[in-house]
This record gives sequence, C-alpha cells and structure tokens, in this order.
Amino acid sequence: MIRAADINGRVLYSEGKHQFIWLGADEDENDEAVQANQYLVVHNGKATLFDPGGVHLFARVASAVSQYVGLDQIESIIYSHQDPDVSSGIALWMGITKAKVYISELWVRFLPHFGIIDQSRIIAIEKTGRRLPTEAGLQFVPAHFLHSTGNFTVYDQAAKALFSADIGTAVFEKSTQYLFVEDFEKHVPLMEPFHRRYMASNIALRKWVEIVSRLDVKMILPQHGALFQDAMVGRFLAWLKELKCGVDLIDSIYEA
Repeated sequence: MIRAADINGRVLYSEGKHQFIWLGADEDENDEAVQANQYLVVHNGKATLFDPGGVHLFARVASAVSQYVGLDQIESIIYSHQDPDVSSGIALWMGITKAKVYISELWVRFLPHFGIIDQSRIIAIEKTGRRLPTEAGLQFVPAHFLHSTGNFTVYDQAAKALFSADIGTAVFEKSTQYLFVEDFEKHVPLMEPFHRRYMASNIALRKWVEIVSRLDVKMILPQHGALFQDAMVGRFLAWLKELKCGVDLIDSIYEA
C-alpha cells in the first residue's frame, strides 16, 4: 500500500552520484483527478524531472522535489506527450526554474495554448529519439501511438529504469493503490481496460516491446499506477506483446 510518508516520495535507486526518485503520492488526488506519478533523476547535483503534471499538482510536486534538490538544480524537464495531466503545469515550472524543456516535435506548436509564448528553452525531440545532452545518461525511447502520436519513454542506463509514461497505467479505486506490482495476474484487470482503449494497436505495442527488450531494464515506471521491478518487468512486456487494443478492436468498440 502507499504509505502516509510517501507523500514526499521514495528513492528507488542510489549509487554514487546518481539517484532515481519516485516523487510520492497524495491519496486525496484520486478524488477528482487522475492519479499520477512523477519522477526525478539526480546526477552529480543536477536534476531531470519527468512529467511533473498539471496545475493542481504543482505545489505538491514542487515540495516533493525540494526534499531532494533545490529547484534551481533542475536542468531538464521531460514531457512524454501533450496530455494536460502531463503538461498543463508547464508555465509554472518554466517560471520557477531555468530548465530546458523536452517534448515531441509534434507538440511544440501547441505550447502557446498552455501559455508558453517564449520557446527559447523548448527543445523538440525528433521522432527517432536521442540521448539527452547531459551527464545523467538518459535516453529517449520512442513510443509512438502509445497512446499519443508523438510519445516518448525514457531509459536511465545507470538505474536500469525505464520511465514508460502511460504504458503500464493502472487505475485504482480510492485507498487501494500500492507502489510495486507483486501479483501480476491480480494487477492485469487494473491495466487492461485502459490499454485496450487508449493504446493504438498491437503493432505499436510490439514495436515498443521490441525496442525495450534490447535494453537492460530492471524497473518500469508508469506515469499512473504501480511500478514493475525484476521478474514483473518480463511479465509485463510479455503481456503487452500479445495484447489486442485500439484499432484491433474497432468493430467491438462501435458495437458496444
């Protein structure tokens, strides 16, 4: 279960000058909005923030980050895609940091709708992805159409951790959320409806699984729901590889 102390997060990996941190949860967030996880990588005193979330999460996430680094130490903010639960707080984050902001080239033109007129700190991610030009050893892993047309996951080579954005999302009832998946079969019903409806197709899933399987991944960290580690990583990837979703189910969607 999620503990009361987890409001400020938990260090998932720490070795030398490198840390990978889950930034916590607040049970009250589930009342009116989609539950969301945020993550922070700290390397040699410089921080990278993943999908810091919407406006209503800003105060909590900023407070959680401050438990580990000063806000002036954030040098990069990564947005996996354009959804408001991911990126609607972008103007606030750009206002309190000097960070460079990374988002798919497909979504840069939409940023003025979030109040971002000056795009001098915006860096468009090309469709094939790339390594971040920082010391942290982070690599963009394309995840197009899962579910966004311009979607990216991020691999941390040091922590062997993969931030998977909406891939792996699970939807919990209030007060039932747990941090790590321990019983995969019981976890599947919490993931399956979302993935069948939001992921574009099995072809898109298989391509992402193929790319991820070339990496040494010990943890998969979704933006929503529980985290996969060790043996659960393989179980999850095998499940995704066979899942029919999106346009594979188009007839049944219209018939429903």
